[in-house]
Amino acid sequence: MSRRKRHHRHTPPGTPPGTLIADPNAPRPVIRLMAYGRDEYTERTVDDLESIPQMLARWPVTWINVDGLGEVATIARLGEILNLHQLAIEDTVNTYQRTKAEQYSDHLFMVMQMVTNGWNLETEQLSLFLGDRFVVTFQQGRPGDPFDTVRERIRKGGGHLRQAGPEYLAYALIDAVIDGYFPVLEHLGERLENLEDQILLCATPQSASHVHHLRRELMALRRAVWPLRDALNTLIRDPNPLIGDETRLYLRDCYDHTVRILDFIETYRELGSNLVDLYLSSMSQRMNEVMKVLTIIATIFIPLTFIVGIYGMNFDPARSPFNMPELEWYYGYPIVLGIMAVIAVGMLLFFRHKGWIGPASKGSVAVVERDNHGQAGHPPEGGYEAST
Repeated sequence: MSRRKRHHRHTPPGTPPGTLIADPNAPRPVIRLMAYGRDEYTERTVDDLESIPQMLARWPVTWINVDGLGEVATIARLGEILNLHQLAIEDTVNTYQRTKAEQYSDHLFMVMQMVTNGWNLETEQLSLFLGDRFVVTFQQGRPGDPFDTVRERIRKGGGHLRQAGPEYLAYALIDAVIDGYFPVLEHLGERLENLEDQILLCATPQSASHVHHLRRELMALRRAVWPLRDALNTLIRDPNPLIGDETRLYLRDCYDHTVRILDFIETYRELGSNLVDLYLSSMSQRMNEVMKVLTIIATIFIPLTFIVGIYGMNFDPARSPFNMPELEWYYGYPIVLGIMAVIAVGMLLFFRHKGWIGPASKGSVAVVERDNHGQAGHPPEGGYEAST
């Protein structure tokens, strides 16, 4: 099982604010543009950044999606064209940011974590800029994103998305990212249920490793979603000229979904902790079963070994009638074997009667009830204590 990749800083300590240093392994940016109004839309790949101002002037809403952060010059030039703050551009290139929402003079900046489903949970930073006539999203360049449904809604038209402004588009993108958490949580829940069944049937060291892996993934989800709730609360609570009252209502729905996701994560984390305890209890129970079997075998052979040990002593019955006269018996050997068999069977029946092996007998159950209630069939003095 591979370990999760760690995030590394690419800007050395003491670097001036706003310095852009890209990850050398990051892919080159691919810029796609979707612009629309009430009755029409356009979609294209941007090869010339200088054509973007014309698109902003032509269309009421322009969505620019940058997939890949490998060219600092391209990202810096796009920030200059759109008048994006240099510190926000720096946070976009350095993909180790905590989820947050920040307001600048003429635009809003938000960082989120997108998740992908699979055996190894993968997170990808999404940087979103909201302006007066545009929305810009920066992705790290990994395959796929949760925005296909938003693109289809823009292409088909007829919905509220084509009628509203850029703030509603920003809400739709945020909502798509949040909705992407639910399939991941559903997948994790199924894996937890399968692990629970596996541990109950036959616990193995691999089961403990899988539980530990799931708990790490849930912790990564919690680190991504917990600050998202605070960021959405900031967008809802703080006044912002770029976000209208109607869009705030939709953002409140995103906030509710985030709270639900956190509830699922906390529930699954608690279930993961319970699975660890269940694994330890299962292993302890298996060890107790093994020890019980070995103890029963040893206990049965103790009296048999005692009898055999007596008959192994070197006494001569010809010297004295008290020197083991049974050695001269004609049926001495089968009698001793019979006595040993009776002792072994008797001990097994006694163990079964006590409930140590097999189902407990009625007598032992009655003894347990008398021990619990003071007297069989009657509650203890003072009645039963109410359980909470």
